[in-house]
Amino acid sequence: MKTEWDLSELEGNFDKTRENSTKFHDLFKKKWEKDKSYLEDPKKLKEALDELESISEEFSNGGNEYFYYQLKGELNQNDSEVRRKASDIHNFSINESHKILFFSVDLSKISEKKRKEFLASPSLKKYKPFLEDFFENSKYILSEKEEKILSLKQNASYGMWVDMLKSLLSKEKRTSLDEEGGKKEFIYPELINLMRSQNKKIRISAKDAFEDILKKYEDVAEFEINAVLEEAKINDELREFTRADESRIKGDLIDLDFINSILDAVKSKFSISKEFYVLKAKLMKEKKIGYFERSAEIKKIEKNFGENESVKIVKKVFSNLDKDFLKIFEEMLDSGKIDFFPKMGKNGGAFCTHLKLNSPVYVLLNHTGKLRDVSVIAHEMGHAINATLMKKETPFYYESPKSTAEVASTFMEDFVYKEIFKELNEEKRFYLKVMKLEDDLSSILRQIALYLFELELHETFRKEGYISKEKIGELFVKHMSEYMGDAVEMQNAHLWWIYLEHIRMYFYVYSYASGLLISKAMQKKLREDNSFIGKIKVFLSTGTSKKPREIFKEMGIEINKEFFLDGLDELEKELEEIKTLGKKLGKL
Repeated sequence: MKTEWDLSELEGNFDKTRENSTKFHDLFKKKWEKDKSYLEDPKKLKEALDELESISEEFSNGGNEYFYYQLKGELNQNDSEVRRKASDIHNFSINESHKILFFSVDLSKISEKKRKEFLASPSLKKYKPFLEDFFENSKYILSEKEEKILSLKQNASYGMWVDMLKSLLSKEKRTSLDEEGGKKEFIYPELINLMRSQNKKIRISAKDAFEDILKKYEDVAEFEINAVLEEAKINDELREFTRADESRIKGDLIDLDFINSILDAVKSKFSISKEFYVLKAKLMKEKKIGYFERSAEIKKIEKNFGENESVKIVKKVFSNLDKDFLKIFEEMLDSGKIDFFPKMGKNGGAFCTHLKLNSPVYVLLNHTGKLRDVSVIAHEMGHAINATLMKKETPFYYESPKSTAEVASTFMEDFVYKEIFKELNEEKRFYLKVMKLEDDLSSILRQIALYLFELELHETFRKEGYISKEKIGELFVKHMSEYMGDAVEMQNAHLWWIYLEHIRMYFYVYSYASGLLISKAMQKKLREDNSFIGKIKVFLSTGTSKKPREIFKEMGIEINKEFFLDGLDELEKELEEIKTLGKKLGKL
């Protein structure tokens, strides 16, 4: 088993690849910029799309060269030379893509009659889902020059701002109490883990150190987030989106009813999380807990889950679910596709990433031996299994809609918790139940609270212009309080938006809530019928060739407000079970 990334599969003659990229982009431009027959003849359109798909698979987003430097940059965010190389291939790729931008702009302008003809054509059957989505959103496509300008400015007006703050935070170290009672220097992701300690003195020490970092970059983050908000506002105004989250909704192949259903359903059940934090405060023998203590361990399950033990548990879970899941995990372990441990300068989170159909899938972790770290392996491997099974798709459809991107991850994560649960006595089961419910509330209710914060942030910026750090902090505290209630004190919580990467990803966070609620529906069906795993694998193998509603309808799942409320009712039942067991054990 390898515990560090092996990026050798991505290495190659990058100069030669760039030459080929220029060659094929130029050939496409020369051929189809003059020959407009693809706008009239279905067979010609298929010919053009075949060529475009081939170019996209090989060269889009900078190909393996960009992927290589992107991943090296995640391992050391302080390496300016790697950033320079990633930026260089990124800019090269953008300039290449501009050569063929005319194609999508021209195709977006064809008549409704011609669109219907293309969609009905047998020769375009392979591309029908792509064309349906393209035509549906074609009204948001601007002129060729305007599209080029938006593309060229994105890195300067958005990407570099976000990367700057991430890089600055990743360099920071602070001294804090450690679990042995001494003082030690920690990088900032390690401070987040220390705030989960059962020892209050350690939590407070880590919190003070972490907030010192946040205070240092509060002014920088104010400028950065306003640049992010300005970028979204300009783009949305030019494309004539009416809601700040409309581009996300369109891009994720969902509809307004989907997003409103989950927002309304979850907000109506904030009472669950409020009651949970009252319970947690009691278990911690406090009247109230601090915002920084929201993920603190109440009772430590005395076991260190080293990488070997963690891998063993996840392997067992995958083997029981489906042998293909296990095979994918073992292949990634053996080939250096998983980077396990924290390092100075390394991205402090956890993620799975893939670029194109023929590129490897990689997982980044920051494994420290805690119980939650085991579930993180399963979570990110859920993404990796999804990305690997999707390789049955064609290049245009090799992508998960964001609305369902977190289904596979939360599905696998839940089964790992169930496996660990089996080995514990009743008292430890109680504390694990509390921890698991807390994680679920964070994935569902917290993420929707963050979505609502993000939505109000964008709406406020569009009405009032530049937003001060004080106002941003005020909005953040407002939305965190609404879902956590009076049992959680918000002292210094106004700083905690600063390090949250996902609120810079324009309304991505709802996908954690929708993913987990859909995942729980799948688990329920699997409990009722073991053969349902076959349908789950079909879902995991499907990219964007079908819309989410279509996929789930085939699985017998209807997505609406009632569906989301049913999932939230399950959380309510779990809370009642915890209260009953807690009273039985004399904990409450």
